[in-house]
Amino acid sequence: MNQLADKVAIVVGASRGLGKGVTDAFLAEGASVVAVARDTNPLKELAARHKKVELEAADASDAPVPGRLLRQYRPDLVALVAGAAPSLHPLHEQTWESFSTNWNTDVRMTFNWLREVLLLPLGPGSHVIVMSSGAAVMGSPLSGGYAGAKATQRFMADYAAQEARRGELQITFSAVMPRLTPLTGLGSAATAAYAARMGITEAEYLQQLGKPVTPETAGRAFVSLATGEAPAGAYMLTADGLQPPPGAAPVQRQESSAVLKPAH
Repeated sequence: MNQLADKVAIVVGASRGLGKGVTDAFLAEGASVVAVARDTNPLKELAARHKKVELEAADASDAPVPGRLLRQYRPDLVALVAGAAPSLHPLHEQTWESFSTNWNTDVRMTFNWLREVLLLPLGPGSHVIVMSSGAAVMGSPLSGGYAGAKATQRFMADYAAQEARRGELQITFSAVMPRLTPLTGLGSAATAAYAARMGITEAEYLQQLGKPVTPETAGRAFVSLATGEAPAGAYMLTADGLQPPPGAAPVQRQESSAVLKPAH
């Protein structure tokens, strides 16, 4: 316990689902948490119980927000968990506006935050963790551009890590890709949609998914990355915790002096 004592964490998307689990886990380990959400009302009870919680009502995808909050709080940890709910329809039933929802929200949010982290920059030893999705690896045919947007978030975390190394900034960046879970609003809706598409019951579909990722699972995973227990990098998140993505080489620790060559 108290592995994160004296640390300041910004959690973007802290009010529900896996983001709430990350917030709770950081608090349990002694961190002070700046909880960022469009609607902070679900967090008011938590803030009343914890003196170490600061609420910030903001649209995290707005360009001025990251720079303002990063300069104000100078966090040691940044967890980007927020994202838009995709339109759950097959490709031919999408419009471009619905298809691009997650590009215009999730990707833009990640771009703005990573850019400001590198420009500020955050202090040596800082950690940035981007919540992507298992769809970045597995695809998601009922959610428009969601899978591509989530894959781009994963790549952006790696790009930022490369730039941090080039500049010897000693900031680590990770991407966490949770498997579909019915325990979030998005996951519950997707479970119903995919079960209907396959012509099976939701219970049958859930049985195929296996043990779900919980907010507590996400919280433990983020703590392990924030403390350095798990090396920075890209991970799938299953009910059993952080796992290498399919076909990936073992995660190597990010060293500030390393020079990376682009992959082709």
